[in-house]
Amino acid sequence: MKQTPSGFRPMGEEYAAYLRDESRTTGHAETISFPTTEQEIVEAVNACRESGSRLTVQGGRTGLAAAAVPFGGHILNLSRMDKVLGMGQTADGFTLTVQPGAVLSELRKKLAAKKFDVTGWSDASKDALGAFMKSGVWFFPPDPTEASATIGGMTACNASGARTHGYGPTRGYVTALRVVLPSGETLALRRGQVFAAGRHLTLTTEQGTTLELHLPTFTMPKTKNASGYYIEDNMDAIDLFIGSDGTLGVFSQMELRLLPMAPQVWGVTCFLPTVDDALTFTSLVRGMKLGEVSMEYFDGNALDILRRQKAEKTAFAALPTIPETAGAAIYVELHCQTEQEAAEKLFAVGDALEQAGGDREVTWVARTESDLDKLMFFRHAVPESVNMMIDERKKTAPSITKLGSDMAVPDDKLFDVMALYRRTLKEEDLESATWGHIGENHVHVNVLPRNEADYARGKALFVRWAEAVTEMGGAVSAEHGVGKLKASFLTVMYGQAHIDEMAALKYTLDPQGLLGAGNLFAAREGGRS
Repeated sequence: MKQTPSGFRPMGEEYAAYLRDESRTTGHAETISFPTTEQEIVEAVNACRESGSRLTVQGGRTGLAAAAVPFGGHILNLSRMDKVLGMGQTADGFTLTVQPGAVLSELRKKLAAKKFDVTGWSDASKDALGAFMKSGVWFFPPDPTEASATIGGMTACNASGARTHGYGPTRGYVTALRVVLPSGETLALRRGQVFAAGRHLTLTTEQGTTLELHLPTFTMPKTKNASGYYIEDNMDAIDLFIGSDGTLGVFSQMELRLLPMAPQVWGVTCFLPTVDDALTFTSLVRGMKLGEVSMEYFDGNALDILRRQKAEKTAFAALPTIPETAGAAIYVELHCQTEQEAAEKLFAVGDALEQAGGDREVTWVARTESDLDKLMFFRHAVPESVNMMIDERKKTAPSITKLGSDMAVPDDKLFDVMALYRRTLKEEDLESATWGHIGENHVHVNVLPRNEADYARGKALFVRWAEAVTEMGGAVSAEHGVGKLKASFLTVMYGQAHIDEMAALKYTLDPQGLLGAGNLFAAREGGRS
């Protein structure tokens, strides 16, 4: 009889929640473990390799692409590896070293309060903390909607958020990684130290093994993108692992770059009569080059949902009253050095609003943290309300879920892709609500099925959108990763030959196909992915 390794627990009802994530997808597994150290990760990986058991890595399970949903085997949940291990000081700021289970919301609190548990910190880390305490306000820019996300999960899918428009995704803020490979060996990667030669990358593990990797030959789209492996000529080795969806290795530690927070943070929600007016406004503001860090969109259907929630549910009573004339809204956030600069940029946004057909007199302006929190409540109330609607509908149609897109296109295709979404939704008679990161031409079109027939038509429509977005030079996944749910879209985007190249790269590092089975591409016979 095969003996269960130390630390592995048989799956029982008490662990049922670990079989699913926020994608509402449910998987299956035989065992689960909760390591607290890198050595325990190594032991778990070695045990799975020796037994031939698949291994799925989890963090906070906030993902929307089912990357953390197990397809059998073992669940390696890193949520108990949540410590801040140290701080560094660089020529232009500070870094934090954290375990992968560190939760974004908790990290934000520690940074804001400048309060850390320094148990086990080196003298150099304590010295850096001393300098940090005397400096201004610093923050970690990536801001996915779900702040209970873990840093490891954010790194695994190269997470984004509203402020990615100005600051970029998670990739730009990970300066070092420790990775446990499927072999049980470890890699220590630091940005700027190891580069590919063209499309060939040589890595050396800490145990002395040399790995020769042939990188795929595809060209990534020139737009916001979290679709498959990050690949380019002469790339930094660390970028191969960031966004790899738990398929190449297990993160045991990461170093994060912090930025100084601007002294003035102002937000404004602008209402426009129609969707086309909102797109015109978006183009005008981007053309002004104001340095806005966020541009968030809400279509008329999303606004109608919030109007109903405010009227019917006490939990949403604090929502501001949405103008009845509004057929769309866009939230713009400005980070400025002075109040005068912020005021000037706010007036420029108002000019763009009026040019696009809006009325600056009915905008919502936030200049304080309290006011900004109210606008964020408005932003987050949309997906929360939609999830509540779908949960209610599942009582009569249990198999349906919300269908949310995550596609992005180049700037010159914004009007085209939005017209495509509206036209095809109408043709298919599908209910929807759309919101998201309009500044990057990346909106989440959410199909809200009323029954199984709607659900089937919605899934088929997403395939059509993936094909059209690919033809526009866009990405089928812009921020949530591919996971299991969008693997077929990745094939549409890159073609089977390039998928095979990605699978071959994974096979070099993971010849038994242990990690992340079903993520990015389907598992093959013989263990190969």
